[in-house]
Amino acid sequence: MSTTRTRETIAVSLSDAQSNSIEVQEKALQTLLSITKVSPQNRSLLSETREAIFNLMNLSKSSSINIQTLSLSILFNLSLNPNLKQSLTNMETIYHLNSLVLPPSPSDTRKIAASLICSLAMLDKNKAIFGVAGSIQALVTAVAGPRGPEDHHLLSSLAELVQFHGNCTVAVRSGGVPALIQVIESTGGEDLTSTALSILGLLARFDEGLTALRKIDGIVMLMVDLLRGRSMSSKEGAAEILIKLFDESEGFARDALRVSEFSTLLADLSVRGSARARQQAGLLMKKMMAANRDSHGDDNLMLLRW
Repeated sequence: MSTTRTRETIAVSLSDAQSNSIEVQEKALQTLLSITKVSPQNRSLLSETREAIFNLMNLSKSSSINIQTLSLSILFNLSLNPNLKQSLTNMETIYHLNSLVLPPSPSDTRKIAASLICSLAMLDKNKAIFGVAGSIQALVTAVAGPRGPEDHHLLSSLAELVQFHGNCTVAVRSGGVPALIQVIESTGGEDLTSTALSILGLLARFDEGLTALRKIDGIVMLMVDLLRGRSMSSKEGAAEILIKLFDESEGFARDALRVSEFSTLLADLSVRGSARARQQAGLLMKKMMAANRDSHGDDNLMLLRW
């Protein structure tokens, strides 16, 4: 389709999207969704059309779930163009997206809203804006709720936002650590567990996050249990958190020493794990030996287990 023809299609579709007929609106939005799905040029053409983004944002507030979902999907497509991420990010838009990631919004709406937040937050200068506008609190609240098909999208958005150190503090103070622990304890999905662990690892880089982790009952046993799993990324995430806990207090290392199979798990990780996991296993063993020496005066017990 030529550029001229595309402009004409966009103009007609945007006009039809303002129709009083839901069917006409849906057809128009489906056309816009189709032409912006794979073409960066078409996304730019749509964004350059007068009041296109403004109208799409208004349509995303429609009482019709289909109209709402289609509008958000088009905005998500636009956000895939790096040069459009900043222009799509303003406080009104963020407040609206924050409301959509929370119940009672339908699962599909929550998925797309969270994905749009994640996409826009990939521009580093946008991360702080989302933090100031309350997106961290909204996502933590959503993650703390009942499990649903939107969970992966919510966690991915939170993971992107906490790449900015200032957002880590907001996440911790919003109850992010217990919410993420809840995800780990309640889900059978290794993908969700791995993402939750990666976020916890980022939060634990700072004193407030590490302090919040220390307050979790049975945190060491929970991480040890994850070392028994099949997901290598989850094992890496659990090992990283154990390293931080052991650095914070030898008491956590002694808790791990009481688990008879812990040294076996570390030995297995040091042989069959990824390069990162093997390195982590070696570091954990050194810390365990140090904790055992301080407790018993020598390394004999630990060495025998190893």
